[in-house]
Amino acid sequence: MAKVFSAEEGMFAKHNTSESCWVVLHGAVYDVTDFLPSHPGGSRIILQLAGRDATAEFDPIHPPGTLEDNLRPTAKLGIVDPESLKKLQRQSNAANPAQKAAPPPPPLHHLLNLDEIEAVAKTQVSKKCWAYYFSAADDLISKTYNNTVYRNILLRPRVFVDVTKADTTTSILGGAFKLSTPLYVSPAAMARLAHPDGEAGIAKGISRFGAMQLVSHNASMSPEQIVADAKPDQIFGWQLYVQTARAKSEAMLARIAKLPQYKCVVLTLDAPVPSKREHDEKAALEAELLIEASKSEEEKGKAKKRPDSNSGVGQQLFFGTAADLTWDTTLPWLAKHTKLPIVLKGIQTHEDVYLAAQYAKKHPGTVRAVILSNHGGRSLDTAPPAVHTLLECKKYCPEVFDIIEVWVDGGVRRGTDVIKALCLGAKAVGVGRAALWGLGAGGWKGVERTFEILQGEIQTCMKMMGAKDISELGPRFINSRMVERDIFDGGAGLDRSGLWTSRAAKL
Repeated sequence: MAKVFSAEEGMFAKHNTSESCWVVLHGAVYDVTDFLPSHPGGSRIILQLAGRDATAEFDPIHPPGTLEDNLRPTAKLGIVDPESLKKLQRQSNAANPAQKAAPPPPPLHHLLNLDEIEAVAKTQVSKKCWAYYFSAADDLISKTYNNTVYRNILLRPRVFVDVTKADTTTSILGGAFKLSTPLYVSPAAMARLAHPDGEAGIAKGISRFGAMQLVSHNASMSPEQIVADAKPDQIFGWQLYVQTARAKSEAMLARIAKLPQYKCVVLTLDAPVPSKREHDEKAALEAELLIEASKSEEEKGKAKKRPDSNSGVGQQLFFGTAADLTWDTTLPWLAKHTKLPIVLKGIQTHEDVYLAAQYAKKHPGTVRAVILSNHGGRSLDTAPPAVHTLLECKKYCPEVFDIIEVWVDGGVRRGTDVIKALCLGAKAVGVGRAALWGLGAGGWKGVERTFEILQGEIQTCMKMMGAKDISELGPRFINSRMVERDIFDGGAGLDRSGLWTSRAAKL
């Protein structure tokens, strides 16, 4: 019979240090002292909640099975008696005061663009959620320019073309998989922060559009849950952040291999270390102040002063991410542990696209695509937008488009943005935050509305331009002169005498 704990006499206040750390989750008491050093989000966040009911903080960002996968059975000490649980929950509520009652969102069909969806989502989600989704590196210059750059590309419509229909059907990964739209969902972490529908809600919301979803390594639902109710022909990819403890990554790759819905592994390369995202960090610091203020004097006295460290959801998620990836070690290791096509995400220069293409040529069946991306402006501020890298490739190494597929993401707010990227040579175009804001605005139906808007704009743009299907799109449909003048102008820097530049000679 499970032991029953009472909150009387400061029982839980005695266990809020790194020497003895207890938390209450779903009415059960767990001793997580031994787990502190290996917690993927670092020990700080657990210690903030030590001796308290942490259910409200835990649930939105941890997939089911997290406790069972990481704690020994003996770590579950017992349960909390009902009256004590109510007391702990009141303490938790004091540390997380309810936001002002959100105004009821307008009917989704009243929202006509992504800006309106984001504005509604902001009124519905928590401050923590908004700060994490909205935040970007440093001064948000790359985040802003990702979108602004599309405004500087003009369209060149043709007339006297029968555009009764506009076919957006395309295929990816060498034609292996058919999609009804080139629009896809980029890896977007922690979807349940916005709505309980989570990543499965994103899958449901995009399902009627035949779109692909790349699932975040840091998803708030398990990979099995996300695809459980997907349509039979729905396409998913799995994002991989390689872990310092490679065995963890290998175990996840083996798990993904058992799920036929996942058709590729997306190796993310543009975030080897956590960046400084001030909105996210500030929200975490404010939450910490509220937690400390809600503690009793006894709890404050027993808790040891902890050294300051980085805060924010983003910082916590990067714990354990490897920073030692290289061309000559990582790709052979990955190919050994997955038979799925590999997509390299976060390429930001034409030189690295060229190296990826040459690797693909030398190792057929491994690297099949690259995603030009600066992580939505969330990694290195003032890094170039995907459009710049696309234009660099067209200028310095156009042959890469015949070897590997080039996908893009970042800054897409309109269907016209999608068309412009396709005209520049992109095979598929991703949105990340847009799907999350859709969730925040209306759960899975908000995601559906987001894609309804974008897909409608894509089709309208194609018809207005005189393009009957995706294959007809090309550079003569756009004028990118204003952007071309700003791209890198330092020469190709490529050694075409062999397969590799000197930087990759070891390959």
